[in-house]
Amino acid sequence: MRTNRKRLEDTFEELGRIGETARGGLTRLALSDEDKRARDQMAAWMKAAGLRVSVDQMGNIFGERPGSEPLPPVMMGSHVDSVPTGGKYDGQLGVLCALEAIRTLNDERVRTRHPVTLAIFTNEEGARFQPAMIASGVMAGKIALEDAYNARDRNGVRLGDELERIGYLGSEPCVPRPIRAYLELHIEQGPCLEDEGRSVGVVEGIVAIAWSRLTLRGVQDHAGPTPMRIRHDALVAAAEIVRAVRGIPARLSPEMVATVGRLDVSPNITNAIPGRVVMSVDIRDPKDENVTRALGLLEGAVKDAAASEGVGYELEHYWRVPLTPFHPEVVDAVERAAQSLGVRYRRILSGAGHDAQYMAAICPTGMIFVPSRNGRSHCEAEFTPMDDIEHGANTLLGALLDLALPAR
Repeated sequence: MRTNRKRLEDTFEELGRIGETARGGLTRLALSDEDKRARDQMAAWMKAAGLRVSVDQMGNIFGERPGSEPLPPVMMGSHVDSVPTGGKYDGQLGVLCALEAIRTLNDERVRTRHPVTLAIFTNEEGARFQPAMIASGVMAGKIALEDAYNARDRNGVRLGDELERIGYLGSEPCVPRPIRAYLELHIEQGPCLEDEGRSVGVVEGIVAIAWSRLTLRGVQDHAGPTPMRIRHDALVAAAEIVRAVRGIPARLSPEMVATVGRLDVSPNITNAIPGRVVMSVDIRDPKDENVTRALGLLEGAVKDAAASEGVGYELEHYWRVPLTPFHPEVVDAVERAAQSLGVRYRRILSGAGHDAQYMAAICPTGMIFVPSRNGRSHCEAEFTPMDDIEHGANTLLGALLDLALPAR
């Protein structure tokens, strides 16, 4: 049994036109008008495939295909929101491959013992509302529903209000539920598979991740008459911290990465000394203890830079997810599916966070990776060859059948 390559490709191209950028990428921020259009399109396709579609309190969309027995479902999912000027493959490829797997079951008139559910999670990226993976976090019981509703974007708009505005504030409780297993297909977002000429990654787990928010408070003043010796420049302190963050991995672990991805400067004009800077810090490593040590080094670097420039600061470590190993049963099912197809694959650890990270807290979970050209993602150059997508989709289908069990 194989998925329909042409149908998957056509569906991918059609969904990719919603929020498409001039350079062929995607801007489809969570709960935006573009996100609503993509959700509406997915819901229509799910209904056309015979799925019973429902929406929960966090706007997560579920489409269920009945099984032959009253058993917990095998769930496949990902997301359709993107980062600004991102790519078309991150997230939406996973939900479309899952949809194609279900369409293939329909084509072949296969009935599984376990129901099969397609899930689309809200605000996976965390580009508009923080933290990332907020809706799967609520579902897993790791984030309070009211805290999620009260998350605000840069313009002060509340997540809960946007759910209501676009018509996706559902009534179904967003709580843990019985699930046989969760599968998620995703692009690797790194270079390993492409470098080794492999089409599929059998994901064994996800690295530990910590996000911090730093506010530096200096003295805003005129850029002309204010002597250098009396300045308290928040941006100068921030620059020192950016350099320090870049150096943390070299001090702790060759597998660690550390990034300052956001810098908001105030008043952000040419002729004023910056009085306030808000910046983000993202630290990741396969070992939880290394992330803890890195946060300690970050605190020391912030203290030193602030003292050197004479500025105040507030450092908040507001989101942390530990190393998440996936369930051996699901990982093995993915590996068996890849082996049965004869594709080149390898076991791999994910350096990016995914909804699967929270789902692993409530059910056996696994992931399938497909290659990213030049290892690039979260940009318009994001790309995965269709041959690899086809291999990934068929691996997903095989693992699904393994776990959902064809009806006797």
